[in-house]
Amino acid sequence: MEPSSIAAHRLWAKIEYDGTGFFGFQVQPGERTVQGELERALASLAGSPTRVVGAGRTDRGVHAEGQIVSFQVDWKHGLAELHRGLNAVLAPDVAVLELGPAPEGFHPRFSARSRTYRYTILNRPWPSPLCRRTAWHVAKELDAARMAEASRLLVGTQDMATFGRPPEGDREGNTVRTVLRAEWKEGGSLLTFYLEANAFLFRMVRSIVGMLALVGWKEISVGEFRAILEARDRSRVKRVAPAHGLCLVEVNYAASEGVTS
Repeated sequence: MEPSSIAAHRLWAKIEYDGTGFFGFQVQPGERTVQGELERALASLAGSPTRVVGAGRTDRGVHAEGQIVSFQVDWKHGLAELHRGLNAVLAPDVAVLELGPAPEGFHPRFSARSRTYRYTILNRPWPSPLCRRTAWHVAKELDAARMAEASRLLVGTQDMATFGRPPEGDREGNTVRTVLRAEWKEGGSLLTFYLEANAFLFRMVRSIVGMLALVGWKEISVGEFRAILEARDRSRVKRVAPAHGLCLVEVNYAASEGVTS
């Protein structure tokens, strides 16, 4: 039975947002952010400041349909009322899809086993008004088979320094990541890239997609893509895909956590 009140209990929530109008997830002075919008909504309901922690610090313009956050809040009513209240006061470009009590010791970032991002390319001569906020319009034809072949080189544990830099706060500067899935799917004029890894570097997905596009345009070979990957040299990235085609799809946790994305 759901408790009649929540007294300083830590909760988790699954969040969806259109990143177009946000300066990224993480709070930044003077900028509108997803974290800031969530904290504003919680403060308006609970009457006191509430800090929100996220699983992924998505960049400016990047979307999410499976972002996981946690927070601690004093609330005099039940979870269902808090869930409804949050969606009532949140801006229309962000919504709470699921809400529940967080297990002991849960941290949305450090407890995660993997994350999955999706990058969408609209590959046709003319743009789409309906896809303009969620897909990179590429008019020049891409060779999806070449891109798929190159993307398979990413799977496994290796140094990904070519494609990104460690996030803020990583004092060791570790750039080794384990990629579990790197897969392209075709659906008409849409090319969709799924990348799942244990963790990501700053701008890693966008840098990979940008360089895979060069493979698809036959400007570089699959062998050259391999050499660029193995060089561990950020300066080798000549194209970074735009932010609006990227979406955080899912954050995966151990079943015992009881958190779904």
